[in-house]
Amino acid sequence: MSAKTVLPAVAMTAVSMVLTLAVVMMWLGTAVPWPVALVVGLGIDGGWLATLAYERRLAAQGDHNRAVTAVGWSFGILAAGVLVAHALAAEHSAGAWLAVAWLPIAAKALWLVHSLWERTALTPLALDAIRGIQQEARDEAAVARARLRAEAATEETRLTAVTAAGARVARIQAKTAQTLAEAWSTLETARKGEETGRALTSVTSPVTPGVTSRWELPVWGPTEPVPALEAAAPALSDEALDALVDGIRTSEVPALSYREMAARFRAAGHSASEVRLRAAWKRVA
Repeated sequence: MSAKTVLPAVAMTAVSMVLTLAVVMMWLGTAVPWPVALVVGLGIDGGWLATLAYERRLAAQGDHNRAVTAVGWSFGILAAGVLVAHALAAEHSAGAWLAVAWLPIAAKALWLVHSLWERTALTPLALDAIRGIQQEARDEAAVARARLRAEAATEETRLTAVTAAGARVARIQAKTAQTLAEAWSTLETARKGEETGRALTSVTSPVTPGVTSRWELPVWGPTEPVPALEAAAPALSDEALDALVDGIRTSEVPALSYREMAARFRAAGHSASEVRLRAAWKRVA
């Protein structure tokens, strides 16, 4: 996998070194003897290559030296500067020479990319483990989505069924209520009819003499028996009511309030309307 980054870096380095040496030989060869120009070119390329080799050695050991890195970039910038100066001084094809002046800097950048690749490179076992974790996470997410969709569909089906059942029960209740209302109306009409009353009287009297038929409608719902009016306690006169109220009020010292007196009055089994009871209180108090 490292060949994807190291091969472009090596190729760019070789091209930039050859180009730098050729430029130095052509540019300085006219001003100084060619051995001197060769030494200068090899010095630039040699320094560039030496610092690169030392950087690679440190990287293999897991170490890093900023001074070596600075020296290496200095040689790269020097080589690029030579190429730029030659391009600016050239009378012909200045643009072409200027276009390739960035090659030394590009070679250093590729080696930087390759070093970053090496720092972040993982073994095939680790990559397989990462892929397995990612696949497991995707599987769990897919299962969770499927479960949520299934639960949503089930809940929708349940709500639809409950709604349909509720609507059916409501229709049945409405129909039953309508039927009961019609039956009640029929019974009420029959009970109030004059002919029905005479017919019942004629049927009941021969069987039980002196008894008039009493046909009441059936009661729909629970009822509580109400005592007959004739069984209720007789109403108290104003004098008797005043005496009772005064006796209860003055049974304690200080005299009782109206609320306490009224509570004891009703607890004793006496009955009187609220209006009469309050009027008696005002008279005796």
